[in-house]
Amino acid sequence: MIEQAGSLSSRPKTLIDKIWDAHVIVDREDGQSLLWVDRHLLHEGSFHAFDQLAKRQARLHRPDLTFGIADHYVPTRNRDALAPEIKRMVDQLADNCASHDVTLFGLDDPRQGIVHVAIPEQGLTLPGNIMVCGDSHTSTHGAFGAYAFGIGASEVAHVMMTQTIWQKRPKAMRVTVEGTLPNGTSAKDIALHLIAAIGADGAQGHAIEYAGSTISALTMEGRLTLCNLSIEAGARLGLIAPDDITFAFLRDRPFAPKGPAFEAAMHAWRSLRSDARAVFDREITIDASTLAPTLTWGTTPEQALPITANTPDPATISDAARARAVSDALDYMGLAPNQRLDSITIDRVFIGSCTNSRIEDLRAAASILSGQRAKVPGLVSPGSTAVKQQAEAEGLDRIFTDAGLEWVDAGCSMCVGMNGDLVPAGERCASTTNRNFKGRQGPGSRTHLMSPAMVAAAAITGHLTDVRRFVQGSNK
Repeated sequence: MIEQAGSLSSRPKTLIDKIWDAHVIVDREDGQSLLWVDRHLLHEGSFHAFDQLAKRQARLHRPDLTFGIADHYVPTRNRDALAPEIKRMVDQLADNCASHDVTLFGLDDPRQGIVHVAIPEQGLTLPGNIMVCGDSHTSTHGAFGAYAFGIGASEVAHVMMTQTIWQKRPKAMRVTVEGTLPNGTSAKDIALHLIAAIGADGAQGHAIEYAGSTISALTMEGRLTLCNLSIEAGARLGLIAPDDITFAFLRDRPFAPKGPAFEAAMHAWRSLRSDARAVFDREITIDASTLAPTLTWGTTPEQALPITANTPDPATISDAARARAVSDALDYMGLAPNQRLDSITIDRVFIGSCTNSRIEDLRAAASILSGQRAKVPGLVSPGSTAVKQQAEAEGLDRIFTDAGLEWVDAGCSMCVGMNGDLVPAGERCASTTNRNFKGRQGPGSRTHLMSPAMVAAAAITGHLTDVRRFVQGSNK
């Protein structure tokens, strides 16, 4: 399908259009299109869809394009003694995958991890693919130039039975980031800055393509973080045109094409970029040099500010609805108006999740924590078993444990609060995760989102801290 991209029309096309047009099977009068799905990813929450198949006495249409993984509900500690309800879900996923000939990365598999970390590192995420999963942060895979998005339980069953999905073509938004990121900033800061600027629904109805010199300079880990957080801006998905950095990452991965097949694929992948005169429905430009370490103060990712700022004052906000939202967030978070962000004390830290648990993320945090002692407890959960093994080979685990943090197994962990890793009610957590909604990390928990390096700095000081204090070459 990739070879056909861009050949259906002579008009300039966006990358989003090229992938879409290459996968359309049929268009409906109501604007919906039936799309072919290249990869379908399942986790232990997919039992509802398997139940629908059983009721219809149906089989998976393409088990060879379907992959299962245990990540959301599984604990990161004491896996030899799973709680009965968790064991039931894990066993159910294993049984369902076995009965339908689906490749499973189970708890005892060295390829296990968070779906959006482990699947790319196996070479299963390829440029030009359409990928779906019953998880909202499937957009992460867009870092490879894939059109990847989350779907609901009924859609999961539809893909299982047909390897297709009905979708409406989204509008196209281009976010261009130019310049060099300052010391102490990363892809996480780009994302939080964007979400704060356009709002949590600012990209609603759109797919985002990230472009510009800053994006081209990002590692694959940084690109994965950025595309992961596209959902928090309300986008359907986010993606980045594949390039030599993408190809270098994919080469020799277990499931990626090999030898001449890889060279042929790479030749086709190079066409997966927006045409020079392609028109986007919306354009946003960010000057990377103006960015500072950014974190959330409230209960939505759009309530984010540079670490040098103060919390907002509802009394100065003319929009009544927004003023109420700010007041409510301050109240829930236990903060005062005009409070300096770097004065806010924390109770614990978390480094992990599908947003920031890759080897680059762990290295960034370890570089700050090396030789230091954390003032608060914390948890570090690598994104996959492979990341865990690499981190241990590099001695990163010892840096974390010497600092007083707990080093655990791979899984969604404290991001989602459904697997035993929780922030106690009323406690405040500096976290590398993607959502700071009320109770997201546990009932009554208070979450501040930030980069791994910023979390490490907060662990050392016991309060929200400008990481540039610890970064060589920074003037802060």
